[in-house]
Amino acid sequence: MNDTSTSLSSPLLGGGGVVFGLLVIIALWKVFTKAGRPGWAAIIPIYNVYTLLKIAGRSGWWLILLLIPVVNIVVGIIVSLDVAKAFGKSGLFGFFGLFVFSVIGYLILAFGGARYAKPSA
Repeated sequence: MNDTSTSLSSPLLGGGGVVFGLLVIIALWKVFTKAGRPGWAAIIPIYNVYTLLKIAGRSGWWLILLLIPVVNIVVGIIVSLDVAKAFGKSGLFGFFGLFVFSVIGYLILAFGGARYAKPSA
């Protein structure tokens, strides 16, 4: 039996994964530029997370906390809440929009009327 289907037909490697990845890059690029950061940072692994931490008003050292299991979930929620607050959105938007449904939430920040206000230290 000659099976011509390969793992390349997987949704993650096929068109769906590419579209999802492009949506993430587009959303983050636009959010970064709204926050006065370089948009190209969205395509650099690790640096994009560092940039998001800075937008949230957190120290770059928080990047290390993201490497610790379970702690990374708590840090992810805190950063999502801080990013939402920096763009004038509620905590509910931060949790559900940016943490749970992140691509949709970041697209809303990117193309909606939200304006960035640098978090106070």
